[in-house]
Amino acid sequence: MEMDGDEMTRVIWARIKEQLVLPFLDVDLKYYDLSVTHRDSTDDKVTVDAANACLEYGVGVKCATITPNPDRVKEFGLKKEWPSPNGTIRTIMDGTVFRKPITLANIPPRVRSWKKPIVVARHAFGDIYRDQEIRVPGAGKVELVYTPAGSEGGEPQRLLVNDFKTGGGVAMGMFNTDKSITSFARAVFTFAVGEKLNVWFNTKDTISKKYHTRFREIFQQEADSRKAELDGAGITYSYFLIDDAVAQVMKSEGGHLWACMNYDGDVMSDMVAEGFGSLGLMTSVLVSPDGKYEYEAAHGTVTRHFRRHEKGEETSTNSVASIFAWTGALGRRGQLDNTPEVSEFAGKLEQAVLDTIEGGVMTGDLTRLTTTPNPKQANTFQFMDAVAERLQASL
Repeated sequence: MEMDGDEMTRVIWARIKEQLVLPFLDVDLKYYDLSVTHRDSTDDKVTVDAANACLEYGVGVKCATITPNPDRVKEFGLKKEWPSPNGTIRTIMDGTVFRKPITLANIPPRVRSWKKPIVVARHAFGDIYRDQEIRVPGAGKVELVYTPAGSEGGEPQRLLVNDFKTGGGVAMGMFNTDKSITSFARAVFTFAVGEKLNVWFNTKDTISKKYHTRFREIFQQEADSRKAELDGAGITYSYFLIDDAVAQVMKSEGGHLWACMNYDGDVMSDMVAEGFGSLGLMTSVLVSPDGKYEYEAAHGTVTRHFRRHEKGEETSTNSVASIFAWTGALGRRGQLDNTPEVSEFAGKLEQAVLDTIEGGVMTGDLTRLTTTPNPKQANTFQFMDAVAERLQASL
């Protein structure tokens, strides 16, 4: 199933289908329009429907979408600031996001010690993405209250968050569940075994002695319960404080799976992407506990380029991550349907992209990173034309 998106990535998305997919494959696409205006017109029901369809069909591919702020609400005349569609989809699928850099021979990592890709596993449920926030208008108390369910649950527990004595401020409450944390841990170790990657996990449990500690406990329980499996695969599990993990990763050679809590994974996956080259060279897949997959690009809608495109000006937008979202989804569909020729096509399309860039033709963002002397800077559509030409030659 396909989820369309917004702005420049929507333009690229349509071109990928028309030029690189549909001429070669007979694909039954279940289409959902997740543009911000259509989400608004459906009161965001289309996002929920899309997430459930991904669970039904087993494989989804998603274009980048806008998460509106007050300026975007005004720009599009929206009813409200709708939540992140990615956050909604991740919650419904209870998935873990795995992000991996796309490495190229002529685009070396910015971090000299990195020799192998670092895969970032991001928990995709709860925490700040499902929080409740309040603007405290003046003096008063903010409390955290737990009210047990049922008559046998006992008395409510109350914790003082802060006593605002002299004026207002801000406060928020966030949560996670043992079930989702356990699903996260299981997905991480299952992925690590399949890819033969050592696992790093980090929290800040020295400060968050209950919230973060619970994550550490569950991860350790999962590691202990699968010790024989991990040992048999030659996989190690290491726990770090988040600040130590960041320091260690900058000195490592890479080649491991770095598991992070939701916000940490959001930030660190971008750092890893830029360290290896660009957010435009990063794959991203959401995996549910029961093996359903949603592939997407790890970057935004490229608003600045879209403004130029609207004026008829030339752009040089990197389409690699969007193309790899399609190849990832098509390759997985081929595996699930036992149609190896579909998976083979996906692999050839990926190779056509890599060969195009390593052959010296690339978008403007990559010309500043490449070791290729005198690279040819292609505009958005020239690059895709070059990929299509190489793809055609390989078939």
